[in-house]
Amino acid sequence: MLNNSFLTDSSHSSRSTNVEVVVDDVSVSLSENEILKGVSMTALAGRTLSILGPSGCGKTTLLRTLAGLYRIDSGVINLGSKVVASDGVHVPADKRGVGMVFQDWALFPHLTVAENIAFGLPRTERQNRWFKRKSTSPRVTDLLDLLEIAKLADCLPASLSGGQCQRVALARALAPQPSVLLLDEPFSNLDAAMRVEIRADLALLLRELGITCVFVTHDQNEAFVLGSDVAVMRNGTVVQQDPPNVIYEHPADRWVAGFVGDAAIIPGTASGRIAQTSLGKIPLSRSVSGMVDVLVRPEQLALREGTTTIVDHLEYYGHDTLYYIRVGCGTMLRCRASGAPRFAVGSCVDIHHNGTRTVAFQPHERAITPNTKQNQATTNRVMKTDEQLTDEQLNQNQKPDITSLIAQLKKYRPTSTAY
Repeated sequence: MLNNSFLTDSSHSSRSTNVEVVVDDVSVSLSENEILKGVSMTALAGRTLSILGPSGCGKTTLLRTLAGLYRIDSGVINLGSKVVASDGVHVPADKRGVGMVFQDWALFPHLTVAENIAFGLPRTERQNRWFKRKSTSPRVTDLLDLLEIAKLADCLPASLSGGQCQRVALARALAPQPSVLLLDEPFSNLDAAMRVEIRADLALLLRELGITCVFVTHDQNEAFVLGSDVAVMRNGTVVQQDPPNVIYEHPADRWVAGFVGDAAIIPGTASGRIAQTSLGKIPLSRSVSGMVDVLVRPEQLALREGTTTIVDHLEYYGHDTLYYIRVGCGTMLRCRASGAPRFAVGSCVDIHHNGTRTVAFQPHERAITPNTKQNQATTNRVMKTDEQLTDEQLNQNQKPDITSLIAQLKKYRPTSTAY
């Protein structure tokens, strides 16, 4: 439970916690390698912006640039009305009024929990209230209560769990009342159960504090849960920034569609806001005509008893079931349905689209990936593997070993595959 004194005490309000972050056409090079390439994004005041992208796309570099740890080559960074980076301007990290939680937490092993938190206080307050007088600063006390770690005040980091270390690092970042909070994949060192718990606590904390937050992750679930907006990065640039539901339902391109969730691309012919496909008529979110490739999500497909396809494999998760349906030429579609399995492996079914409006791409709009040539080679290899396995099994008149087949396909199949 949040400590109201920390949230309302005027002595803790020396800095605004409601600052907009604007990054405009920023480029950054490290060791002569261009890491950020004209990045533009905005974190609204008092809201959380999730930066989502694969490893090596420049997420952490962008975060450290916001913190003032890296200089920019070009562009402008504004924190509120203050320009902190531009041509000829570089405000040092300790003058920007930002707090940062590092991926490995970076706690001082020789300092107790309370001393680690106090280290984040302004220098004068830290010296007068903690290290000299050895009496707990009111702000440290409030943060210990706020993060529910008061009982750990005298413990050293080596004796803490991952979740406890995460809370200490967050408390230290909040201690100087930053105008912006930066989080660099803060859950990556936590197990699955702890990650969910800490994520929920952090979401509540950020809402209560009303602080502007920029959060870096490669996990779509984390980005969608925490972010008011999500900025998707690829190859050193932001390719789309929108609320989570817009990112998922209306991705900017095929790569984004596949990166933020399971995606199938089905060819069809569009007329207005309807596309005629092998799954029947699919409503589109915008008018288009001619040949198109239609985005289909697993939850948009429904199964019923039929004769056109066969359930190849299924995965039961308790709250829902994911079916793998092999259609034409060995191509695999995924269908997600709530509850326990209604169809067994080998069942004959028909697939139908549920009528949710979706996006369509022009056939010439190729999926842009971090390594297009490599991904195309991978796609070709998967298609060849599909054909060889299917032909061999049909020739031998044997029932496919679905489990091993899917394992092989998953090993090579790109995130989003054209069907």
